[in-house]
Amino acid sequence: MAPPHGNDGHIFRPERRPSRRTLLGSIAALGALGAAGCTRVAAASGNGGELLDRLRAQGVVRLGIAGEIPFGYIDKDGHLTGEAPELAKAVFKRLGVDRVQPVPTEFGSLIPGLNSQQFDVVAAGMYVNADRCKQVIFADPDYQMLDSFIVRKGNPKGLHSYRDVVAKKAKFATGTGYAEIQYAVEAGYKQSDILIVPDQVAGLNAVEAGRVDVFAGTALTTREVVKKSAKAEATTPFAPLVKGERHVDGGAFAFRPTETRLRDAFNTELRELKRTGELFRILRPFGFTKAEMTDLTAKELCGQ
Repeated sequence: MAPPHGNDGHIFRPERRPSRRTLLGSIAALGALGAAGCTRVAAASGNGGELLDRLRAQGVVRLGIAGEIPFGYIDKDGHLTGEAPELAKAVFKRLGVDRVQPVPTEFGSLIPGLNSQQFDVVAAGMYVNADRCKQVIFADPDYQMLDSFIVRKGNPKGLHSYRDVVAKKAKFATGTGYAEIQYAVEAGYKQSDILIVPDQVAGLNAVEAGRVDVFAGTALTTREVVKKSAKAEATTPFAPLVKGERHVDGGAFAFRPTETRLRDAFNTELRELKRTGELFRILRPFGFTKAEMTDLTAKELCGQ
């Protein structure tokens, strides 16, 4: 997951779950197993990079993971899972690389960590946007995402868009670093009036307690987090407006700018997984629906 300044903290259930820091710590235990001998990967060289050949020889690829459900996290049995790691396993196996190793970090450190060679690829559901495209190269998106609100049952204020939130002077909340902050500001909401909470579990709690009228997040995470709530519901997904135009976000794997060969090989296998329907089978257990499948390209989202 991910927004201009971070990937929405995607936590599925309304009951209290481990915090992002706790999840990162859990992943660190796994990541340390693979990082004991070496903390950096060798620099790419040659025409389009030689990293793919080296990964095949090593038999392992290091994934930069941000520790967020459903994108990459530790399950109840202590195993690394999530849409990005599971997709990475499938794609890299097809590329001749049998194993993946997590390298946990904060979301904001993923791009710096990639470019300083702490890991081989960012596998964190990262949203593709123009600013990030200046720093890394992206595969084509493996999913697309609309926004949705958490509101009280019955949606008493009739909130269906950021403009509704502004027009009805609703008390508005969203998560730390979420893209939804900027979408609300663009609609006219004063940024200093936004209640920032850690994730959508905290957002759900704020709506249920009446501290806010609405919490904004992704369609995926809002619909999952309200499933067991007796007081709140998720609104119909919608596309926020950016510069007056409907905007649909897309999440993808990121690579160092030198690694065009690896990115292109990844894209070839990703297209095949899309064509056969295998991509949806991989993502569906993590709450994704066919509405989140996409033919968007990185080029489109980079604004090129």
